[in-house]
Amino acid sequence: MDISLPKAARRGLAHEAADVIRQAIFDGDVPPGAPLREVELAAALGVSRGSIREGLTLLEREGLIRTGWHRGTTVIEVTAADVEEVYAIRGALDRLAAITAQATASPQQLTPLDELVEAMAAEIAGEASPTRLLALDIAFHDRIYDAAGNQRLSQAWLTVRSQVYLFQMHRIATGYERYRDRVIDEHRQLAELLRANDRETLARCAEEHVDSARRYLLAHLHA
Repeated sequence: MDISLPKAARRGLAHEAADVIRQAIFDGDVPPGAPLREVELAAALGVSRGSIREGLTLLEREGLIRTGWHRGTTVIEVTAADVEEVYAIRGALDRLAAITAQATASPQQLTPLDELVEAMAAEIAGEASPTRLLALDIAFHDRIYDAAGNQRLSQAWLTVRSQVYLFQMHRIATGYERYRDRVIDEHRQLAELLRANDRETLARCAEEHVDSARRYLLAHLHA
């Protein structure tokens, strides 16, 4: 099944640069802790240092990179403190997004969730690509936020989305088989509960979905 994933908005060279650098980080080409130097990036991407600087500012707002006066700009590390903070925020946001979507979304708005679960199953049935599976996972949650129809809630999700993506990459790198074996059932359950009239079970399931990832990451952080 051919599923269209969200595409980054193209609003100039700074956004283009941010998109390319972000994807390089997600693909593992630029690992956590790696330096990001304006001169090298400008030469590699064929754009000005100003565009690179603006692009890095966008990624810093997403929490994906850090800039220090003496340390320069680096990709964030996957630390226990960061995992605790990000997943605490994500748990609260996902819970609110789920119960809001359950209360307000139309059946048509929830249909893409089933399509994404089917795409996950097809991916696993074939030669499963961990990066493709993770992209479908994140797209599933994007759709829940879209279905909730709360612009400020969606903006709050976007502030941690890139960090979640990076941390989930680490989760997959240290335990892909476990992730692969759970991803379909967990997301199918969420899709079903979004259509049910059981707010408390949905809220609990949304929070547990996030907390299980948090616990795994903390247990295998230095694997």
